[in-house]
Amino acid sequence: MDLKQLIDTDRLPQHIAIIMDGNGRWAKQHGQPRVFGHRNGVKAVRETTEAAAELGVKYLTLYAFSTENWGRPKFEVDALMTLLVDTLHKEIATLNKNNIRLEAIGDLSKLPGSTHRALLDGIANTRTNTRMTLVLALNYSAKWEILEASRQMAALVKDGKMEIEDINEATFANALSTKGIPDPELLIRTSGENRLSNFLLWQLAYAEFYFTPTLWPDFHKEHFFQAIIDFQNRERRFGKIEEVKLKS
Repeated sequence: MDLKQLIDTDRLPQHIAIIMDGNGRWAKQHGQPRVFGHRNGVKAVRETTEAAAELGVKYLTLYAFSTENWGRPKFEVDALMTLLVDTLHKEIATLNKNNIRLEAIGDLSKLPGSTHRALLDGIANTRTNTRMTLVLALNYSAKWEILEASRQMAALVKDGKMEIEDINEATFANALSTKGIPDPELLIRTSGENRLSNFLLWQLAYAEFYFTPTLWPDFHKEHFFQAIIDFQNRERRFGKIEEVKLKS
């Protein structure tokens, strides 16, 4: 049976976040350099984005490059940035065709000039699309994001533009890079690793986690559908207890 038919489209997670992991291991399994895995991972990005849009998911956030990734070999980092520029140039037409808006979070100013320009062009060229928002986390760190929000709050208090008593979950969330975007309800991580790796630590407080051993280049629509089916089979209590129905 087609897994897509098992999904209740009335109970879709509004926002899904994905840690795309396993490109390097996939390349090693195929006797190729790590860059080969990253190139093939682009196919999974395209297929997953299309699957999310087809279902009616409103936000899809992909962890594309963390601040820690700068510690990888320079050749790999340079290849990743070149791949990102090439992919953005090639995929903008597809995003527009599918009415998908591109956004990005992270310390974007630290990206190489060509990468930053390609990203801003993609964001500008898709800004009027409304079907789904694809968010790329680039040069992103959740700790960095929380610290930046804290500094912003502190500066407002120091300048007399905010009272300490005004700092709450809502005002703090409004200072994060995901301002205006609902928190993810489902996090998917590929490759069998069971950790968050400094990704959306604030926003994922009550998300459901789905870990799969599938390496990212092997992640297809059916894997994405399975993750949503698993999500829909869970009971989300948000810290409360299950309601007990008493017999009359």
